[in-house]
Amino acid sequence: MSDRVSVNVSEGVADVRMNRPEKMNALDQPMFEALVDAGSRLAEDRSLRSVVLSGEGRAFCAGLDFMSFMGMAGSNDRQSGGGLLRRPEGSPANYAQSAAYVWMNLPVPVIAAVHGVAFGGGLQIALGADIRFVTPDAKLSVMEIKWGLIPDMTGTQTLRRLVRLDVAKELTFTGRIISGKEALDLGLVTHVSDKPLDDAMALAREIAQKSPDALRAGKKLLNESGLIGLEDGLRLEEQLQLGLIGSPNQVEAVQSNMEKRAARFRDPS
Repeated sequence: MSDRVSVNVSEGVADVRMNRPEKMNALDQPMFEALVDAGSRLAEDRSLRSVVLSGEGRAFCAGLDFMSFMGMAGSNDRQSGGGLLRRPEGSPANYAQSAAYVWMNLPVPVIAAVHGVAFGGGLQIALGADIRFVTPDAKLSVMEIKWGLIPDMTGTQTLRRLVRLDVAKELTFTGRIISGKEALDLGLVTHVSDKPLDDAMALAREIAQKSPDALRAGKKLLNESGLIGLEDGLRLEEQLQLGLIGSPNQVEAVQSNMEKRAARFRDPS
C-alpha cells in the first residue's frame, strides 16, 4: 500500500489517515490511488466494523495538488485526466470520484475527523463519509469555482443530500470558505469538536460493538433512500429486515442485552 495513506485496524476499527502532511494532504495521482486502494482493501475485510478517516499534519485535505493538475492539463493526457477519468469495471464512479465514493460505498460506517482545511476534493472526500466531526475553526469550501471548475468527486451528489438546494448552489457558485461552526449550522457536518479525531475514534469504537449485520444493512438502506422509489425503498427495508430477524447476530444482540453482557458477534459471511 502507498505511504500516501496509512491504515491501522484494531478491534474492528480502521484508523485511516491521509499522510502527505508537507502538502496538507493535497490530492495528487498517488494520493488518489492510495485512497481508492485503502477503501477497496477495507471493503474485503469481513471483520471490519467501522472506519475513521482523517489527515496527518495541519489539515484534513487541501484539495487538488494544483501543480500536479497543471502538469496534467498541459499534457496529451488531459482528456483522460491522467487516468483519473477511467472507470473501474462495475463502478458508477470514475477513478477520481472513487476517492470519495469508495467511502460512501464501504459497507460499514465511515466517520471523517476534519481539522485545518477541507477544500475542494478534500471536502468531497469528507462528504463521502457517513458522519463528520470538525473543529470549530476548520475551513471548508466547495472551491472548484476558483479554478473555473465544478465539484466532480461525487460532491454534487453528497452535497445535495445534506443541505438545501439553494445552500448547495451558493457554496458551489461562490466557493466561499465556511467555518466548522457554520458548516454545522448548514447541516454539512454532524458534530463540532475540539478533538475531532478522539471523538470520531470513540464513536467508531461504540459502533463497533453493535451487530455487524445490522450496521451493514442500515448503511445500505439509508444510502439507497431517496435514490429509489417509495415502493422499492419499502421492499428493500422489508428484505433487509427479514434477513436479520432470527440470524445468529440478531439473536446474540437480544441475548447479550437480556443477560447484560458484551455481545459476541460473528463476522458477516
